[in-house]
Amino acid sequence: MIDAHRLRVLREVAAHGSFNRAAAALLLTPSAVSQQIAALERQLGTPVVTRSTRGVALTEPGRLLVETAETIAAELRHARERIDELASGRGRLTVATFTSGGRVLLPGVLSRFVAAHPQVETNVVEREPEDSLPLVRRGEADLAVAYHFDGPLPVLPGDRTGLSWTPLAEDPMSVALPAAHPLAGRASVDLTELAEQPWVIGCSKTEAFLRGYAAAAGFGLRVSGSTSDYHLAQALTAAGLGVSLVPSICLARETPGLAFVPLNPPRPARYIGIATRRRRQDHPLVPILVEWLREAAEALPGR
Repeated sequence: MIDAHRLRVLREVAAHGSFNRAAAALLLTPSAVSQQIAALERQLGTPVVTRSTRGVALTEPGRLLVETAETIAAELRHARERIDELASGRGRLTVATFTSGGRVLLPGVLSRFVAAHPQVETNVVEREPEDSLPLVRRGEADLAVAYHFDGPLPVLPGDRTGLSWTPLAEDPMSVALPAAHPLAGRASVDLTELAEQPWVIGCSKTEAFLRGYAAAAGFGLRVSGSTSDYHLAQALTAAGLGVSLVPSICLARETPGLAFVPLNPPRPARYIGIATRRRRQDHPLVPILVEWLREAAEALPGR
């Protein structure tokens, strides 16, 4: 049987990338950490890390062990939380969400949820998907409202992360333009028609998409403004700073001086969904919240 303490040591080594930093986090000596990893490798009969002057990196068996260790840690944390809830007579449910999805989907759903389950302490944390999915995986959040752009699902069938993905809505992108822009009255537009335009960025992932598209189409991307908020990006667009690529649920139609034009196919989109844990009994109220979020997504304009 694999020693649980050695798994914990391996998790810290993976998290910190070195024996020295892992030792500091565990309040051990680097020699003790090295000995634990060596003992684990002897037990398994295969290396779990590769060592170099730049630090340590996991081998494929090491990555599998760390995933297993994360699952075990999440199970133990979950058990501790449920024991505390039984002792206190109260429950706690944590939802992680990205900003725009939370703003559109959560208020009505959580108002309904809190009214129906006043004994449950409900907590919301704002995180991008690259941070919210690990929270669910580690048992620090019960579900995450997340998204991905064109490409693979953030949770693939049969993956080893212990997560499941429930699709909610497709969120196609449109171009926000100053109302006086020559293309503002168009029914649709190609991104290549905007090749010479300055762009106001409302999200780093949108910028990555635009730069990739521009490179494939053979033009350079001119960035006139960069923010982490689509609404600020649209305010800057209305002020004449440039044009912006914006998901449908973020379109600030109430902002004066703006026009919105859909992109021609292949139209980029965000795909919104819910990440939850599998392979164990989840919070008993998670399925209710998932169903209500699906209803809220179905009620979004244009669905």
